[in-house]
Amino acid sequence: MPHVQIDWFAGRSVEQKRELAEVLTREICRIGECAPESVGIVFTDRDTANWARAGKLFSDS
Repeated sequence: MPHVQIDWFAGRSVEQKRELAEVLTREICRIGECAPESVGIVFTDRDTANWARAGKLFSDS
C-alpha cells in the first residue's frame, strides 16, 4: 500500500488538497500499477514558527 505524507506550510485550500490528492493517486497508480484504493495520502499543515532551515525559523524570514 503506497502511503504519501505531505508536510507543508498552512494556507492551501481544500480544493488545492483535493486536486493534489487526485493527481498523486492517479500517477502513483499508473507508475506503481496499483489500485486507487491502496493509496493513502496525509496532508499535515505546519506553522512557519515550527519549521526551520539553515538555523532560522521560516517565520523569521
